[in-house]
Amino acid sequence: MQIAADVLTALVAAIHLYIVVLEMVLWTTPRGRATFGTTPEFAAESKVLAANQGLYNGFLAAGLIFALVVRGTTGFAFAVFFLVCVIVAGLYGAATVSRRILVVQSVPAAIALLLVLLAR
Repeated sequence: MQIAADVLTALVAAIHLYIVVLEMVLWTTPRGRATFGTTPEFAAESKVLAANQGLYNGFLAAGLIFALVVRGTTGFAFAVFFLVCVIVAGLYGAATVSRRILVVQSVPAAIALLLVLLAR
């Protein structure tokens, strides 16, 4: 069970690292615009805001990576905390931006959280 929890937690971290790249590096590129459904004008105007969002996603990924590296009670606490943060962020994003965010962020994080709790 621990291996499954670690693999899914790592997957959630990887998803967020990819989101960091999309929001901080690729936001104004065709790939970034296609991912978020933005126009070139909107992407250019919101580039700084997107980079800020990317930074926050980077913190979520960092917390999950830290949980995987540290392990033990501290790692467990970090995993639970940051997975809950991802779930909440995904729920908010699904409610305010796109339901797709629920599938991309919240569902994998919720499954990872369940596995982390079961592995304890």
